[in-house]
Amino acid sequence: MSFPPAPIPADLLLLCVDMQPVFVRAIVAGERVQRRCEFAIAAAVGLRVPVAFTEQVPQKLGGTAPALLALAPQAPVWGKTAFSAFADDGIRDALLRERAVHHLLLCGLEMPVCVYQTAIGALAAGLQVSVLSDAVGTRRPDAARACFDALARAGAHVLPAETVFYALLGNVDHPFFRAYTQLVKSHG
Repeated sequence: MSFPPAPIPADLLLLCVDMQPVFVRAIVAGERVQRRCEFAIAAAVGLRVPVAFTEQVPQKLGGTAPALLALAPQAPVWGKTAFSAFADDGIRDALLRERAVHHLLLCGLEMPVCVYQTAIGALAAGLQVSVLSDAVGTRRPDAARACFDALARAGAHVLPAETVFYALLGNVDHPFFRAYTQLVKSHG
């Protein structure tokens, strides 16, 4: 007996934070983090989970890595000057009012600054937050570990991307399951 796959929650969104090449080059294992963000975006798109991007002061620091944007070409890209996306009125309004997001998946840069502050802002706004632990980067791993611990204590889920997306799939009967396992293999 098989059961139909669970529907993907309509109030879920993957936010890819500040994956700008200038930052990717400055962090530990930047290419690996970008590859894990590529995996997360491709999985979200395959599951029809909306994706959005933020960019920190893009007019000075440049835009999001083109390879990431290409995976979700219809996704909004929001520039910001605040470290937290939730400190930007336009982004907060787009997430809470226009899109009615209740669960935010986070990947990107940098864990101790923009990812952490965005997660804290989302929690304060009453959202559920899942930080994709293998798809965030940092300049200092010890700082990232402290932030992961603090976010978990604050109520965020801190889990690897594969774990989160397998949970969304629910079972092998999901129509995206085969394609997803290929993503897992190709981005391993």
